[in-house]
Amino acid sequence: MTAPVTLSDLNHWFGTYHALRDVSLEIEAGEYVTLLGPSGCGKTTLLSVLGGFVEPTQGKVLIGGRDMTRVAPAKRPTTTMFQDYALFPHMSLRDNVAFGLRMAGAGRKERHARAEAMLDLVGLRAEAGKRPHELSGGQRQRVALARALAVEPDVLLLDEPLGALDLKLRRAMQDELKAIQRQVGTTFVHVTHDQEEAMAIADRIVVMNAGRIEDHGAPARIYNEPATLFAADFMGEMNHIPGRITSQGIETAFGLLPVAAGGSGEATVCLRPEAMETGQGGVTLGPARVRDAAFFGTHCRAHLVPDAAPDMVLIAHLPAGALPTAGETLTLSAKPGDFLVFPKEA
Repeated sequence: MTAPVTLSDLNHWFGTYHALRDVSLEIEAGEYVTLLGPSGCGKTTLLSVLGGFVEPTQGKVLIGGRDMTRVAPAKRPTTTMFQDYALFPHMSLRDNVAFGLRMAGAGRKERHARAEAMLDLVGLRAEAGKRPHELSGGQRQRVALARALAVEPDVLLLDEPLGALDLKLRRAMQDELKAIQRQVGTTFVHVTHDQEEAMAIADRIVVMNAGRIEDHGAPARIYNEPATLFAADFMGEMNHIPGRITSQGIETAFGLLPVAAGGSGEATVCLRPEAMETGQGGVTLGPARVRDAAFFGTHCRAHLVPDAAPDMVLIAHLPAGALPTAGETLTLSAKPGDFLVFPKEA
């Protein structure tokens, strides 16, 4: 089962703290959406409002076209999967997965058949008789997912579900979550503060800041064409170059950058580390001294001090086989289309 979600003009206060500010969002049926942002940005509060654990001060929550704003969590077509999984240690995996069905009044045969089908979906049918302590962290995460899906929710809410896993296992589980979501077709809303995780699994990323939605869209658009400076900075590393917008381009310490920009006045020019190139070509930024560099497997990460702006430190991701030495001088350049310009807000 699946359903669209509509969030309309949501505001919420915890005492004097304004946790959600005029949040409106449409989520399509069967869409995988991630709520992404730093701690305190409102993403978990928004998930709690969607699940019915927090009643918003203002606004509406519609699921499948029905007003769920004041409906209790148990009566909503949603299920929430938490980071700690909350499996019952004294129950078998089969009974853990079937627990929600048992509470709904399903018979033993029916709920066990459904539980085993869900365990099969996550690759654990053969382990159905085991207890949670006999499993690895990744396996327990799969059981929690199977339990959440067993009750056939229209919307599955995931609150940092991969946060307790190590990097390799987390990446493997990202692939599995996405594959399972495609198979079952349920609407997934997933909270995370991990940008790579959001890009790996989401159809659409919603970037939040200070209780507001800063930007939302497909991962590639959010990364390459962010709507705000905050979204640009949060989606990976970013070099900042102060500038001033003119009719000919952007005036900076590196000279006039031939980059088109709307508006006028002061601006921040942004350039991602992987867009930094060495040698002449495109837009030349000139020579820079290598302060330090480290090998990261897929690339070398270098801190560079440009001659044109000795108080500035630029970060560049260079080819893996091109580890520079401290003190070495490199000529920096970038393609015109790789610069992002954000006019200073009045």
